[in-house]
Amino acid sequence: QVQLVESGGGLVQPGGSLRLSCAASGSIFSINIMAWYRQAPGKQRELVALITRGGSTTYADSVKGRCAISGDNAKKTVHLQMNSMKPEDTAVYYCNAFLRSLATDAGDTAYWGKGTLVTVSS
Repeated sequence: QVQLVESGGGLVQPGGSLRLSCAASGSIFSINIMAWYRQAPGKQRELVALITRGGSTTYADSVKGRCAISGDNAKKTVHLQMNSMKPEDTAVYYCNAFLRSLATDAGDTAYWGKGTLVTVSS
């Protein structure tokens, strides 16, 4: 079964940095897109950053200049480096992948990790 596992979440002080990682495993044929979403209490889930297989990236306006997403196609892993973090960055961060699974033999499908909590506080 396809599985996405996030790591790197935790407590960080305002102005600090954090690096999130997401590793995809299982019967995967290819991954076209990997992304990070976040959901704060009382808010809808929103896109933070996205990276395509070709290396093209997209960022939310709120994190531009502070975050960088990177991926390793061979390791099926994506990272999110977050710097100059603010209390408003506090949320559960979810890894998302748009991929083709060998097990299902279906077309590209979205998969989600269980999330990792990031808390920015003094």
